[in-house]
Amino acid sequence: MSSQRVASFLLLLLAEYAAAHEAPPSSKKPNILYILLDDYGWADAGWHRPSNWTDLKTPNMDSLVQGGVDLDRHYAYKFCSPTRSAVQSGRNPIHVNVVNVDMGKHNASESLTGYAGIPPDMTGMAELMTKGGYETHAYGKWDAGMATHEQSPAGMGYQHSLFYFWHANDFWTMRTDPCTLSNGTSAQPVDLWDGDAPSNLVNDGGCSQSNQTGCTYEDELFTNRVMDAIINRDHEKPLFIFWAPHIVHVPLEVPTAYYDMFAGMQYSSYERRFYHAMTYYIDEAIGNVTQKIKDEGMWDDTLIVVHADNGGPIYAAGTAGANNYPLKGGKMSNWEGGIRVNAFAAGGFLPESVLGTKQDGMIAAWDWYATFAALAGINDPRDHRATAVGLPDIDSYNVWPLLSGQTAASPRHELVIGDADDPPNLPYSLGGSLGQTMVGGLIQGRFKVVRGNVSQSGWTGLLFPNSSASYNPSQSYQYCGNTTETGCMYDIYADPNEYTNIAEEHVELFQHMHARMDELQKGVLNPYRGDVDPAACDAAMNVYGGHWGPWLNKSTQTLHP
Repeated sequence: MSSQRVASFLLLLLAEYAAAHEAPPSSKKPNILYILLDDYGWADAGWHRPSNWTDLKTPNMDSLVQGGVDLDRHYAYKFCSPTRSAVQSGRNPIHVNVVNVDMGKHNASESLTGYAGIPPDMTGMAELMTKGGYETHAYGKWDAGMATHEQSPAGMGYQHSLFYFWHANDFWTMRTDPCTLSNGTSAQPVDLWDGDAPSNLVNDGGCSQSNQTGCTYEDELFTNRVMDAIINRDHEKPLFIFWAPHIVHVPLEVPTAYYDMFAGMQYSSYERRFYHAMTYYIDEAIGNVTQKIKDEGMWDDTLIVVHADNGGPIYAAGTAGANNYPLKGGKMSNWEGGIRVNAFAAGGFLPESVLGTKQDGMIAAWDWYATFAALAGINDPRDHRATAVGLPDIDSYNVWPLLSGQTAASPRHELVIGDADDPPNLPYSLGGSLGQTMVGGLIQGRFKVVRGNVSQSGWTGLLFPNSSASYNPSQSYQYCGNTTETGCMYDIYADPNEYTNIAEEHVELFQHMHARMDELQKGVLNPYRGDVDPAACDAAMNVYGGHWGPWLNKSTQTLHP
């Protein structure tokens, strides 16, 4: 074969390879339903339970997993706001946010990063999807910033939204914990926002878990909006819906009919009964939305991605009823039970060849940013606006070639595990920690190292929590140091439950991974987000009629608007 023919043949191979790794052409852009479940424990997913299990009910998600792709090595941050900041910005939390802090925090001397959540100069996922021609919707929990309009769903590219700003609110009153106004008095704002204004869908006074007559459950509001988005969509555009149910985060509240369904649970604590009832509620909602997609003739052109924001909370009796069995640890912990999360993909847009499979390639929650951008036809998802002012760029990989079976290996070979030295409780001015950004662990291939004094260093049983045992994971710590004698290292493929510490068996690799963590530490985003600003509470009560909302103008750092 001549050199010219060889060159032509090689060019043809390269062209075929490139074509296989591109997103579908613009005419084939899928509808995307992206569901982010809150505090959903590994063992509270039916597909992670024994086949004869009866008290947990997730039939709709089980069916989607069986007919889709089980994403078995999907990782997130160990708690809420950092994962949510990560998915919307396409960044590892160490480059955007590693703390759950009061949404009213503000550092007036720092216009780039002096806020809770995502810095307002970072580009949001929905901005890229809008650029790619999508109709964009966000319904449910936000928890990624509130101080400025630019940090809200509308400011980050969502054309339609109904959501709450904070980490949690009451399912019936939609109120958060009290705040303090600048005059020293206390108030308790509603947290429910509709597009660019306070929502008028808030229940009248008197609604509660014990009084549900005439009241609407918060997750019903969000589900209804998802349904409306599907029914009333613009048929000339593909649809992108970010649906982030409140369930199964605290408070433990659910319509009575669902709670009553789980009255016969064996060895049940009331926390576990609530948790299972709430899980069944959202499973049913997902089933109804999935059926609506089919009824509308959209199934063949739709991609559904579902994952949890962190492992299930197992740390506090009376507030959490999750279970991550057989994984070690849970929410607030960097063990697998805290960061390896329930995840799957479904929908008719997936190639038939991958349906019913389990994918063990590593995926991070923030990889969906680049993946969805690629499906939207965005060739360059990098955040030039952020890098222009000195903020970190995205850390996101396009995993569509892996998900669709075009490649066998994930583009992600390394996962940097974020942490905070001490998530701040007291204001800094009163001696509280800054919550400094830390690299708390690293996964490379099959090996994982963690460091620090890691909480929840133990394992729950199949029926945790229950009325016959008193194990309190929050009291169990394991110190993981920088030497092989004190360090913590695991082969998470051979030992996914992290029973056997192999640090002393792999000295060179252990040292290499810690050196890599030290190098990564130099590039973290480590802002001082300030103290709680009374102006946030003032705006809620005096500007927005008792609702939380943005209170700062980003450009002037003065009161909004």
